[in-house]
Amino acid sequence: MASFLRGIERIGGFGGKSDVLASCEVYTGDPACYKKSIEIFEKATWPEVKTVANKWLSDGVYVLEIHPKSKFKEISKDTDRSKLPPAGAPSTLRIPVSQRTTLSNGMKVVLAERHETPTLSLALQFDAGYAADSLAVAGTASMTNRMLLEGTTKRTGPQISERSAELGAQINAAASLDTSAVNLSALKMNLDDSLELYSDIIRNPAFPEADFARIKKLQAAGIQREKAEPNSLAQRILPVLIYGKNHPYGNPFTGSGTEASLATITRESVAAFYNSWYKPNNATLHIVGDTTLDEIKPKLEKLFGDWKTGEVPKKVLPEVPQRDKISVYLIDRPGAIQSVIMAGQVAPPRANPDEPAIDVFNQVLGGSFVSRLNMNLREDKHWSYGVGTYLVGARGQRPFLAFAPVQSDKTKESMAEMVKEFRDVLRTRPVTDEETAKMQESLTRSMVGERETKGGVLSDMLAITKFGLAEDYFTTYAQKVNALKNSDVNAIGERILRPEKMIYVVVGDRAQIEKGIRELNLGEVQLLDADGNAVN
Repeated sequence: MASFLRGIERIGGFGGKSDVLASCEVYTGDPACYKKSIEIFEKATWPEVKTVANKWLSDGVYVLEIHPKSKFKEISKDTDRSKLPPAGAPSTLRIPVSQRTTLSNGMKVVLAERHETPTLSLALQFDAGYAADSLAVAGTASMTNRMLLEGTTKRTGPQISERSAELGAQINAAASLDTSAVNLSALKMNLDDSLELYSDIIRNPAFPEADFARIKKLQAAGIQREKAEPNSLAQRILPVLIYGKNHPYGNPFTGSGTEASLATITRESVAAFYNSWYKPNNATLHIVGDTTLDEIKPKLEKLFGDWKTGEVPKKVLPEVPQRDKISVYLIDRPGAIQSVIMAGQVAPPRANPDEPAIDVFNQVLGGSFVSRLNMNLREDKHWSYGVGTYLVGARGQRPFLAFAPVQSDKTKESMAEMVKEFRDVLRTRPVTDEETAKMQESLTRSMVGERETKGGVLSDMLAITKFGLAEDYFTTYAQKVNALKNSDVNAIGERILRPEKMIYVVVGDRAQIEKGIRELNLGEVQLLDADGNAVN
């Protein structure tokens, strides 16, 4: 009702006052005008609303005429329609230059100017993430980020939400494997107030006890959902099988932790995690949008400059060896009509000189719709809606994963085809010149569209900081991809793919699929429960 009243007020309004009030509220953010408009809304009667609605929402038929800018004519009668027309020349990639500065307390700031629209996107990225749970308890990083928006020392969670809505700002917090971040999307005209709210959330979290109990229950419910859904269940189990229990990457990729670890997390332990990792000398603020360093730095200095620095724990990422043979793990889901097959092993870190070749090889094998795996199991065999491979971004050795949700009665056959594709691409059917050329075009031509938005540019900036990439990584990426030879792609495949050392996790109806899996003789088949514990 309130939203409908506000919409009516903005297009026609009550008592002739609405146009002035709407303009005041929308364009100046004057609290007095906002309060007055709320009073008008509260006093409005249903007959008044109906009268205004009838006036403005039923004023006849809308007719739209479209006139071509110019006349079109047939250019040829002998057009060859037997093949697709050739793609045009690639669009020019324009990535704004990153400008860097440092606040008086050592907090780093990176800015990419984009003045097309009066908006800004910001992300304060901390070197923390799920990997930091190795120095706490699994699930703590996720809990900490979720609690940031639940209240500060001067605002409650609902007040934060209301103030964000008033300013037209969006604020959220999210954690990933290596980092945690607090993000802000703001209107230029409300930048000062939006930054004040943003800094309050980052610097003054209160971690209210009642909200902590609620968020903890939500996270526990999320863990139960992950364990009930085969795909997320496989992602929960596979990390510990790849990295081991004591490795910072050995927790569920979802970051939610386990039911046992979550039970031990307290409000105090969340506050301790925040106090350990959320410091200006452990953070970089990334900004994309309608501003300059001269304009934004004084604002940031005022809000963040007196934020105290401090010592920060250090994450240790030990190197993990490959398995010495294929390992197969089966998790029972009675009655499931589909099996989820997930395979994984360690691959080089994200920051490595051969990343362009890795990207092309992955695209050929399973990273695109026309990849070998997807064309085989989906398009040719029709056993799956989609199969693929991907590499999870990480500072340390990252996981190379293959996933295949397939119909239960084709689990054995699907696993056999996956193993065959892994072996063939390294032996009997190496990547061809045609495949390399196709994936080079796919990777490079998509770059322009992916970076048209502020979010796309911000994503690049965050990756450079997170993984320690070269400053010109994305501006030179297309050139490096296009310079690859087919031999380069096949050589990198030999280095990152180890078919004889792959770890397979299969989630499905044991009664239907166990016999077939064992008949493949890939290796010992170990039964696990939903928590990854061995089942006898």
